[in-house]
Amino acid sequence: MVTVKLKFRSPKATSVGSIFYQVIYKRVVRQVTTSFRIASEEWDEGKGCIITSPSSVRSEYLEIISKELSHDKQLFAQAYDNLLASECLVSVDSIVTEFHRLKASLSFFNYMEHTICLYHKHMKARTAETYSATYNSFRRFRHDVDIALCHIDSELMLDYERFLKHNYLSHNSISFYMKHLKAVYRRALEDGLIEDSRPFRRVNTSIAPTSKRALSLETIHRLMDMDLSHSPSKCFARDLFLFSLYTRGMPFIDIAYLEKKDLRYGILTYRRQKTNQQLEIHWEQCMQQILQKYKSDNSSPFLFSIINHQEENYRRQYLNASTLINRQLKKIGEMLHLAQPLTMYCARHSWASIARDEGIPISVISKGMGHDSEKTTQIYLSSIKSDIIDKANRKILQILNK
Repeated sequence: MVTVKLKFRSPKATSVGSIFYQVIYKRVVRQVTTSFRIASEEWDEGKGCIITSPSSVRSEYLEIISKELSHDKQLFAQAYDNLLASECLVSVDSIVTEFHRLKASLSFFNYMEHTICLYHKHMKARTAETYSATYNSFRRFRHDVDIALCHIDSELMLDYERFLKHNYLSHNSISFYMKHLKAVYRRALEDGLIEDSRPFRRVNTSIAPTSKRALSLETIHRLMDMDLSHSPSKCFARDLFLFSLYTRGMPFIDIAYLEKKDLRYGILTYRRQKTNQQLEIHWEQCMQQILQKYKSDNSSPFLFSIINHQEENYRRQYLNASTLINRQLKKIGEMLHLAQPLTMYCARHSWASIARDEGIPISVISKGMGHDSEKTTQIYLSSIKSDIIDKANRKILQILNK
């Protein structure tokens, strides 16, 4: 039988030391280091364990380490059992090797990083970014202490939910992180790495209705009439907001990536970055007026001067531009005394709201915005011709430009 003891090594020069495992099998001893470092007063030499006092400012971190050390001792036992079952030669070195193999294969951090790399590999940068945000949040919760996939349970998820609430995250932000963690967990299930312990059964992953983001017609006209000549950055932000509104609520990422070749014979044709769905929009005079002010130079393939084609990392340029635009829109919203922050996404909500108020069928609105829907609705939407959508958009533009 393999014996595993916890040991603490405290250098003489400092009070902070490291924890390591002493693995013993048939009187042969090996040391396995860990990344955990604690203070001398946080270690009980007699019991060979961490002192987890609730009054300690590091109590949460020490509790996480203590649980992980306990899990590792179980993993050493599993490594020993695996070697016996496979009828391989059992030695202290083979036990340590099997332990490291199991720990790497069951590492949640490793699996999460692998998932993010796959999304980057398949050119899904936006999806990779959302999973990276979730991963970074979970690592902060864990104080950078890894955990095995099989040890993710409902108690852990409840602790994580409390951590997010303690950091004043909204209901939908918490659901965002939980939803992505759940997706990674389900992928691990499909890969056969774990058995389902239903860790998300006690936390909420649903999305609550958001506060109204649509602007009224009166507010939009006030926005259009604002004199922003004193601030080119605010003027640019306002005009791109209006361009989004004019183009059926086109998301900013799609505006940034529009190319000159997308505009042909009075029709703007583009693919949504989010869904890869192709949309066509009839080019109107109000759109041309904005383009004339901000069109890119002749050498650039892009329609607007948002992304510089001579610089690398288009994605980073888009993200920086999005931050700057929304920052200026927020200031404009404050100038208009809006109850909610003004963002580019408000243009999308506003187009849909105006269209609905003007009696345009929901099916036409959904098709015009490139929305995904339920299968039956999607089949119905696919029969709508683009000229009907263009007619609907022209009707909205006439209302906006009265």
